Amino acid sequence: MRALAIAATGMAAQQLNVEVIANNIANINTTGFKRARAEFTDLLYQIDRMPGTASRGGEGTVPEGLQLGLGVRSAAIRKLHVQGTLTNTGNRLDMGLAGRGWFRISGPNGETLYTRAGAFNKSATGQLVTIDGFAVQPSITIPQEAVDVIVNENGQVFARLEDQTELQLLGQISLATFANDAGLEPLGDNLFRETAASGAAVVGNPGDPGFATVRQGYLEASNVDAVKEITELITAQRAYEMNSKVIQAVDEMMSTVSRR
Repeated sequence: MRALAIAATGMAAQQLNVEVIANNIANINTTGFKRARAEFTDLLYQIDRMPGTASRGGEGTVPEGLQLGLGVRSAAIRKLHVQGTLTNTGNRLDMGLAGRGWFRISGPNGETLYTRAGAFNKSATGQLVTIDGFAVQPSITIPQEAVDVIVNENGQVFARLEDQTELQLLGQISLATFANDAGLEPLGDNLFRETAASGAAVVGNPGDPGFATVRQGYLEASNVDAVKEITELITAQRAYEMNSKVIQAVDEMMSTVSRR
């Protein structure tokens, strides 16, 4: 019976849905994490009679026709790039973004990557880097004699040096925006890569029109809503159970036929 195959596609779809929800919940405390959502489309239809065809005798047309859907398939796993809550950490090198934009990072082999996780640190030479040691673009080096680091909302980085009243400008943090954030390729480690689907990066400074501002001493929390994820998990579980019930029912129907 076709119902077996149709229900099987439903179970596979809900299994993927649960896996996406599980990943969201696992990253509920991951800095800058963006929750994902599984999206589905219906499968091809088996058409026994097209709507609009001539009826018997040719005196009218068939108003609805006879079309049977063959199940569901996974279409996409969409990253929802919604602003997460900014949490005060008190760390002078932590930077959160309020608004659109991505920090630019020098990845392996000099490739430019992008992140919303602004948990930065200093390398052995004083260079501003991510927690995995990748340098922030443009390169900013903090002097060893600096007693304080100040980052304003426009991304300018200053150092207060010992026995000096004037702040020393160390550099300017730049951001990138994309026409389609959902098209970025997630690489893990809070890093993303530009793709043809995302469009080319548009580089600007924090505070420019269309770009986020920088909040020093803050980190952007994950945008995962625990209550919403649990609700969606229950819904996915129930949908999986209903598809399994369909398979059980069809199996019993086939057993009935085979006994006769």
